[in-house]
Amino acid sequence: KPRAGQQDVEKEKETHNYLSKEEIKEKVHKYNLAVTDKLKMTLNSNGIYTGFIKVQMELCRPPQTSGKLAPGSNGCMNTLHISSMNTVGEVIEALLKKFLVTESPAKFALYKRCHREDQVYACKLSDREHPLYLRLVAGPRTDTLSFVLREHEIGEWEAFSLPELQNFLRILDKEEDEQLQSLKRRYAASRQQLEAALSEVRTPG
Repeated sequence: KPRAGQQDVEKEKETHNYLSKEEIKEKVHKYNLAVTDKLKMTLNSNGIYTGFIKVQMELCRPPQTSGKLAPGSNGCMNTLHISSMNTVGEVIEALLKKFLVTESPAKFALYKRCHREDQVYACKLSDREHPLYLRLVAGPRTDTLSFVLREHEIGEWEAFSLPELQNFLRILDKEEDEQLQSLKRRYAASRQQLEAALSEVRTPG
């Protein structure tokens, strides 16, 4: 894919300057005028707005799930109704929950795919960014801005800060402990059943 200039990429990674209530009201109005699929935004009196984003699933492998839904989800486009307060991290969690994915959200990342003139590039979003704000600023056209859910590539871990890596380790430790406790409970239940059966055999009728 053609790449945008480094200056543009760095600009996209900067913290976004949030808008005033009047600016939000004006942008929501213009956004709704440009909508062609009825997926409009709604502005509440407190300045929070709600709307829809579409996320493309681009997974390299079928994720671990608690059901049969996820394997067929790869490659599909998902529409989520979110608010301007929802973060990237919350959007990832919602997508994984929707498709019954049991893997840690830390293993996935949300990207924005930007189209500028003849250039296309994907930029990984921080967990603290707000996708609906990005959608509002870009407008409703997905050929200008689209969202993609991907797995972290192995080399990408090097791009994280030490606190983020430590947090990932804490999540993995928690998952490991939960799996261990679940296994212990299963064996304990089986042991109780066996002991009860042995007790019945040893006790004369």
